[in-house]
Amino acid sequence: MSLKVQAPAAEIRTQVRVPFRFPDGYTTTADVFTFTGLVDGKEHLAIGLGDYRDNPIPLVRPHSECLTGDVFGSERCDCGPQLREAVEHIAQTGGFLLYLRQEGRGIGLYAKLDAYALQDAGLDTYAANRALGHGDDERDYTAAAQMLAALDATKIKLLTNNPDKVAQLEEAGITVDETLPTQVHLSTSNARYLRAKVDHTKHTLVF
Repeated sequence: MSLKVQAPAAEIRTQVRVPFRFPDGYTTTADVFTFTGLVDGKEHLAIGLGDYRDNPIPLVRPHSECLTGDVFGSERCDCGPQLREAVEHIAQTGGFLLYLRQEGRGIGLYAKLDAYALQDAGLDTYAANRALGHGDDERDYTAAAQMLAALDATKIKLLTNNPDKVAQLEEAGITVDETLPTQVHLSTSNARYLRAKVDHTKHTLVF
């Protein structure tokens, strides 16, 4: 078993109350936090939902930014539906959604779209990344651990199907008390993508 390594300290720089409305009509109000001292220098956000202050083991969803899925509703992935599901689930329970600026599993937006073109030529999502000279998944969750520590949320329940998120957060000093799966948001357009996540990175998806 690897030893936990405490991530460098970060601090909250801003907290602001924001009302949310999703395209399907769901509404909630959140506290949005920004930070200083994050190791990668990116503008990640923590979104406090529900009674997060009174939940000793808050529910947390680390969600990596996906412009195509989160904003434009692309069905090539399951990111948009996962974001929508997570916000409501966390609002009911109390906890945080961490919106992480790690587009395309960390390779960036343009490279992700290049990978889409290779997928259209027959490669799966991971093979396409490798063909472009990238790793299967280049995301690093050290900043996520820093954000949680700054929020005094070092013991959490984690909403994810990705075992790498659990491993990285625990290695960075966060105690994952329980892991809860997200739903399977299957469509004809993303079935191959979801199957690749199960086959390559052991996501806990059953469909």
